[in-house]
Amino acid sequence: MPTNLKAISLFRLRRHHLLDEAPADAVSICRDVCGVQAQIMSSAFLQLWTRNHAITRSEIENELWQSRTLVKTSLMRQTLHLIPTDEFHIYIAALKTCRRQGVLRVMARCGIATDEAEGLTVLIMEALSSGALGRAAIMAAVRPKVSKRVHAWMEKVWSIVRVPVAEGLVCYGRGESNEVSFIRVDRWLPSLKSKKMSELEAQCALFRKYLRAYGPATPGDFSHWAGIPMQQVKSLVPLLESELEEIPGDTRNSLLLREDVAVLKRRSGKKSCIRLLPSFDTYLLAHRAKDHLLSAKNYKRVYRNQGWISPVILIDGAVAGVWSHKFQNKSVLVELQPFGKLSRTERAQIVQEAEGLALFFNRDLECQFA
Repeated sequence: MPTNLKAISLFRLRRHHLLDEAPADAVSICRDVCGVQAQIMSSAFLQLWTRNHAITRSEIENELWQSRTLVKTSLMRQTLHLIPTDEFHIYIAALKTCRRQGVLRVMARCGIATDEAEGLTVLIMEALSSGALGRAAIMAAVRPKVSKRVHAWMEKVWSIVRVPVAEGLVCYGRGESNEVSFIRVDRWLPSLKSKKMSELEAQCALFRKYLRAYGPATPGDFSHWAGIPMQQVKSLVPLLESELEEIPGDTRNSLLLREDVAVLKRRSGKKSCIRLLPSFDTYLLAHRAKDHLLSAKNYKRVYRNQGWISPVILIDGAVAGVWSHKFQNKSVLVELQPFGKLSRTERAQIVQEAEGLALFFNRDLECQFA
């Protein structure tokens, strides 16, 4: 008998710290949701806020740049994420081969051989020996030392550090967009030197983490989320067979860790869960099919062209509308566009969430329903 969608949503909401339970700190949230997407840093801050309204931007920045218990780097699907520093080695080992090969294929189309690409990595590491550098400074340091082929490739791409980032040699420092900086991991996070893991062991560990946060899910979902080729993912399932349980569904069966089956079946009489998820929220990215989140007619309002993902109104684990915000003098205007009629209670809870958002920004609130 197919598992109730409400039970599945409740399981995922709990694992994503989206229910009104004991609040978790930024590191615990990043650990439990398998990384917070940080392609746009302001969205990363809001992903953590929506899971714990007591978290402040300064606390998150302290975790990144002072205590260094969080690290920002490019991981799943070649996108930026914030992850716990003590799990850095898991993600790098699990994803390194496929991400590195992807960059090398692009470089090969420009006539750059693997040994020449590896030589560029050496030059980048030398340039970063004195400390963090921005993109332009790295380009200026290595440009005189590379071939015409590499020089031509460098002029076409936004970042030339993708290979050392994929290999876990370089991570992101302060800054965003064109002001972003890069730093050597051995200088920034020296405690990671002793942490090693095989690719297979790391991929199994990442699959387990993924299922704890996003299960029940299919191997295809994991491949889609992680960016690991399906052929490799298929080989992981037999290795984890004793730990997995097949969960029946209406159109497809999914997998869940056996230790979580009882949690999935646990009944709860919780009140309605309403959250304002920011753009690119990790909750919206984990499964290939999105029919559990929203109807086909509203799909393009959330999953827009060029990979943009709208901020959404989430009610009991499903998308009930989109929203946006903009700053006006000392206030923040929150505009809400529900996909259908909302109850008076739902509207009140949404406004309450918007009030929390205004507090996060330290501004007065103006709230408008379309």
